[in-house]
Amino acid sequence: MPPWQLLLIGVSSFGLALLAFASLGLAEFIPSLLRGVVVTIQITLGGSLVAVLAALLAAAAKLYGHPIIRAIASAYVELFRGTSALVQLFWLFYVLPHFGVTLEPLTVGIAALGLNVGAYGAEVVRGAILAVPKGQWEASTALNFSGPQTLFKVILPQAFIGMLPPWGNLLIELLKATALVSLITLSDLAFIAQQLNQNTLRTVEIFSLVLFLYLGLSLAITAGVRALEQRASRGLSRQRMDG
Repeated sequence: MPPWQLLLIGVSSFGLALLAFASLGLAEFIPSLLRGVVVTIQITLGGSLVAVLAALLAAAAKLYGHPIIRAIASAYVELFRGTSALVQLFWLFYVLPHFGVTLEPLTVGIAALGLNVGAYGAEVVRGAILAVPKGQWEASTALNFSGPQTLFKVILPQAFIGMLPPWGNLLIELLKATALVSLITLSDLAFIAQQLNQNTLRTVEIFSLVLFLYLGLSLAITAGVRALEQRASRGLSRQRMDG
């Protein structure tokens, strides 16, 4: 399905959910829901940035770093993949203050979820880099490219296309995991939905419609990743033709 169609379905899902809230006599709660959506989007975008940076650094460290750096990167990946995202969230929010480090709830949510997803993304990046044929390295060496030049100008552009589909899945998982931040006092979409449920006792309507709000957001992510994938494929094809 083309990206524009996915985006259209996502926007339609989001808009119809809001219209349904109004038609069910819940219009007064729409502003609160939208504020929750904004918090959810902030955490998703911030966490995505943290995840991508952490994944790239960890993957590069594991592949090309000094043994000590590789050990640190491996420890990061295993720690965040092997423990619960909820526990990581609680540790940053409740335990760090005992060491004199107090972070805002939004910062904690972005950092915890970003680092968690980044640990999984590191293996995606590492696998995509290793999937690039070794001949690309040899050709770059023959052209007098340095190691960093080869990595950033030759290897990563080719690996990028292979990374995108699994990264799309990871970013959607990050979006869904944002519901956990309601446990550290953040008024995200899940938190607002729970409040509305307590105030109105209309459980079926509220959580069914919030489901469609999350669906709209996840389809927007899928559309964005699909568009990037198509653009990267066209760019790589042009480079090969020019070469």
